[in-house]
Amino acid sequence: MDIRGAVDAAVPTNIIAAKAAEVRANKVNWQSYLQGQMISAEDCEFIKKFEIARSEDKQAVLTKEGHQCAKTFLNLMAHISKEQTVQYILTLIDDTLQVKTQNGFRKLHGTGAEPGTGTISPSESSQYVQCVAGCLQLMLRVNEYRFAWVEADGVNCITAVLSNKCGFQLQYQMIFCVWLLAFSPQLCEQLRRYNVVPALSDILQESVKEKVTRIILAAFRNLLEKSAERETRQEYALAMIQCKVLKQLENLDQQKYDDEDITDDIKFLLERLGESVQDLSSFDEYSSELKSGRLEWSPVHKSEKFWRENAVRLNEKNYELLKILTRLLEVSDDPQVIAVAAHDVGEYVRHYPRGKRVIEQLGGKQLVMNHMHHEDQLVRYNALLAVQKLMVHNWEYLGKQLQSTEQSTPAVAARS
Repeated sequence: MDIRGAVDAAVPTNIIAAKAAEVRANKVNWQSYLQGQMISAEDCEFIKKFEIARSEDKQAVLTKEGHQCAKTFLNLMAHISKEQTVQYILTLIDDTLQVKTQNGFRKLHGTGAEPGTGTISPSESSQYVQCVAGCLQLMLRVNEYRFAWVEADGVNCITAVLSNKCGFQLQYQMIFCVWLLAFSPQLCEQLRRYNVVPALSDILQESVKEKVTRIILAAFRNLLEKSAERETRQEYALAMIQCKVLKQLENLDQQKYDDEDITDDIKFLLERLGESVQDLSSFDEYSSELKSGRLEWSPVHKSEKFWRENAVRLNEKNYELLKILTRLLEVSDDPQVIAVAAHDVGEYVRHYPRGKRVIEQLGGKQLVMNHMHHEDQLVRYNALLAVQKLMVHNWEYLGKQLQSTEQSTPAVAARS
């Protein structure tokens, strides 16, 4: 898919464009905001100077004071909630993004300011969000801006929108932004920190819009194709396999498409993921599942051989996987995820006795103990077993005790 043509075609025409002239005509009394101590003197002075500048003068201002411009806009959005003023600021931002400059908005999302809530009505809010998303699509055409966006933790904004059951148009725009980010090999490395693949695979499974399917496949392809490091490509491939993308691709491959890009991307992804499946080890499978945050009772968790051979590997990369495991115990609200995580902590210390101290240092022992009174019976059961494994010194003796416990709670044991 060609990046420039795709971006130009992707920015939506909506109600904001039709109202732009009307919004611009309603000038804002910035002095009153200053007197009310809602904005700073610095921001007041800049915005008054900027809004009266002619187009060619605006470009000069952006070149010279791009950071201040971005800072002022974000400060205004953070402290002003009046609908008419919010509309005016958004329109001014949209106009500014059209100015051809290399320096103007490189810090738009790097100043650390938080956006205000505003008082936009529900009927209009989606249009405004789509407008902002359109601005982001334009901005991320520039490689420099992509880095600024990721540095400002903008990817979390994208995944938050996607996880909020937004409409298909906004889904398309947000995934389009992921696709743009993945054109930069260095950013592909950084995107590993975010659960991008699970978010996109969920939407792919439910999508009924061809353009949404197309942009997801294109984003997946970029993640696999643009990543410079083999380890990164493999991690993305394993994440896609873990999220059942391979099965979805096989279903999509049975359909006919007018768009050749879709067919090419499906073929590419099927080949790459097929190759990864051949190289997939049980530890790769476990690692990918854990990083996805979607633990389930897959066979690897209950495999004595797996834990005997791989428990010590959870210590690799400064205990990366153990930290994820304890984090899930702390933040997950899914009983199945908590139960599996508690079980895995127990199996880790059972097969790697020195791991008890590691788990305690990571706060895992207390987290497991907290779940001994969980409302879900399966969580309580696995938390209890994990605590016993953390406390015991003679596993053979405990094994006999657990056997009698399991016999007295057959329903629970069967569920696990």
